[in-house]
Amino acid sequence: MTPTSEATDRVELVFSLFDADGNGYLEQADFDLMSSRVTAAVPAARDAVKERLTASFGGYWDTLRTELDANGDGRISPEEFTSVVLDPQRFDTAVDEFAEALAAMGDPEGDGLVARPEFIALMIAIGFERRNIETLFDAFEPDDGDRIRVATWADGIRDYYRPEKSGIPGDHLTAGLTR
Repeated sequence: MTPTSEATDRVELVFSLFDADGNGYLEQADFDLMSSRVTAAVPAARDAVKERLTASFGGYWDTLRTELDANGDGRISPEEFTSVVLDPQRFDTAVDEFAEALAAMGDPEGDGLVARPEFIALMIAIGFERRNIETLFDAFEPDDGDRIRVATWADGIRDYYRPEKSGIPGDHLTAGLTR
């Protein structure tokens, strides 16, 4: 399956955000730093939810390292990242756990809903641009209380990584970005 240009743009953006030290490669330290920033973004989240997100970042890294780091140097290049992330059979489990854990972080009350402030805090901690975050949240069609369902966000994260998808809410995150 050939990825859509939108899917490729989404994955390139995620790589740049996860490359926390900007050295052009993904390494364990990048995922540790990202996990730390994101779990700190919603202080009211329960400890078990924070631990789940931390573990999902670790699982994401472990999947990349296992699938791609053939030479054992502990680094993943942009090309290696794109090849595995856009191959759902190789990466679905890691994406599923990450999607569920990140969306749950936005629901400190445990009521199945994510309010705009928590959503924005988490997405800024990841590194997305504020204007694109706002547009994405609106695309998820918040209720009258300006909240979206946890399941809606988790499904949106899964769609973000699907190579055949285009015209999805997650495409708003790449709007206005230059390559």
